[in-house]
This record gives sequence, structure tokens and C-alpha cells, in this order.
Amino acid sequence: MLVSILLGLLGGLVLLAVAVAVCLMLATWWIAAKSERLVPASGKFIEIGGNRIHYVETGEGRPIVFLHGLGAQLHHFRHTLFGRFGEGYRLIALDRPGSGHSVRAKGATGRLTEQAEIVRQFIDKIGLAKPLIVGHSLGGAIALTLAVEHSKAISGIALLAPLTHMEASVRDKFGSLYIQSPLLRWIMAHTVAIPASLKYAQRTLAFIFAPQATPADYMVKGGGWCGLRPSHFYATSSDVVAIERDLGGIEQRYGEIAMPAGILVGARDRVLGMHIHGLPMTEKIRDLDFEPVDDLGHMPQFIEPQRVIVFIKRIADRAFAVDR
Repeated sequence: MLVSILLGLLGGLVLLAVAVAVCLMLATWWIAAKSERLVPASGKFIEIGGNRIHYVETGEGRPIVFLHGLGAQLHHFRHTLFGRFGEGYRLIALDRPGSGHSVRAKGATGRLTEQAEIVRQFIDKIGLAKPLIVGHSLGGAIALTLAVEHSKAISGIALLAPLTHMEASVRDKFGSLYIQSPLLRWIMAHTVAIPASLKYAQRTLAFIFAPQATPADYMVKGGGWCGLRPSHFYATSSDVVAIERDLGGIEQRYGEIAMPAGILVGARDRVLGMHIHGLPMTEKIRDLDFEPVDDLGHMPQFIEPQRVIVFIKRIADRAFAVDR
């Protein structure tokens, strides 16, 4: 009798777990479908080594390529900067592999060296002549990797609140995004991750944008909804796990960077602190243009777009002057 009761309870728990999982999967599907409606693909696509890269471009002139940060997408630049930049530049922003509407190749790891190589091939494939690379946050680490691994392909780097150094607490900092097992990562992406991300979105964004408020139009015009899809979560988690495989080695090579380079960083950045990821770079890259901004957090392109544009153009003037 006791065994029968226990088996009945176990069976009930299994059915409950299955029911919960199905509910979470349906919620994930609904949220992802809404994301696709609110932030659809809006640019061109190009195939690079099994990766399907989504990108947008505007203007004519000196080429500037924009690389977004962790969990972000190309609207972080298109929405904030492109309409304000003025003439004389060809501006290109891409969704990094797996992010936004780009699809990461099967078996890809998200390593910094891998992503830098994809950007290098992207530059060649769309016919850019040594562009300036603008990188925000994780995109800054990829820009730095380009500068040390593929210096002949680019003319300079302009970094916004960049990731530059490994921190001992990197796993704690990214919390639930640090999932080493690809299988567990996939399961999380298709069940609990997306509903949980939506539930805590405002809290997460408040942290990222602090001390400023999250822009009211961020979720749609800024592309925020785009991150609420399983593929995007999976790629973001992969990126987090991959950071520690390369960043330490790239750090050791910053002294090799001889091209024009600049960093704009907020003194009150809570995501990547200026004293870890900004100030030390002044001693590692010669002639670095370093611009700290008081009372600014991790999202300068949203909060201070005109300042960011002036900064990028200043680095561009140096970069393209050297390249002539």
C-alpha cells in the first residue's frame, strides 16, 4: 500500500513538472512571437562561415562599423546615433552572431577570437576599406581583439564603456547567464529564461542604465524586445561562458595596439567599472584618447548621443588621417 502511494505521488509530481514545463514553453513561444512582431528584421543578411549576419547601413563616405554589447543588438546604435551623425560617413551596425536577427553557425562557440574573425570576414565581404570599429561593452572586447589579431583590416577603434579585463567575479556578475552546459543552456532558453527575463526586465534595465532612467522607448525602438527570444538568450549565455577563454590572453597584448584608439566611459558605470575597465587602459595603449564622463553609466549612446558622436568623429579623424 505504501509503495503504491509513493508511486502515485511520484507520478503526480512528474505530471506536474511536465505541465509546468509545457506552460513555460508556451509562454516562451508567445513572448518570442511578440518580440518578432515588435522588433522585426529591418536590414540585409549575409552568410559568413555558416553564420547568417543581419546588418543595417546608411550614408556614404568613411566606413564605421558598430559592434553591440552582451545581450544587445544593432538598434543600440541605429536608434541612438545614425540619424544624428551627419554626412560623410558610411555607418554599418550588425547583430553579432546569435544576437538580434543574426543566426550563429552550428558548433560556434562565441569566443572573442571567433567573433573577431567573423567581423573581419564581414568587412571583406561587403567591401569596406579599413573601417573604424566602434564597440560597446562586450563589443569593445571584440574590437580590441580585432586590433591585436587583425590590425591590418581596420583603421582604429573607438570604445564605449568597454569590457577590457577579466574580473575574478565574472561568473557571479553574470549570474544565471553563466551556463556551461550547452544542453542545460538550451533547456533554460526554451523554458524559464524568457518568462523570467520579461518579469525582471525593468529591474535589469534599471541596473544597466543607472544612474540614469531607462528610456521610455527602449523596448521597441531601442530593440529591447529583441532579446526576449530563446536563440538570443542561448547566444548571450554562450558569449558569457566564452569570455574567460580569450580575454585574459588579449589583455596581455594591448601594448601591441598602435592604431588610433579611444575610450569613452561613464564614471558611474555599475556594469563595468571605470577603475577596472577604463583607467588601466591609459597605461596599456599608447596615445589613447581617454574620455571619462561624470554621472554617466553604462549606456552612453542612449544618454549622451551627441557626446558619443563627437568622440567617435574625433577618433575617426585620427584613424582615417593615418590611413590615407
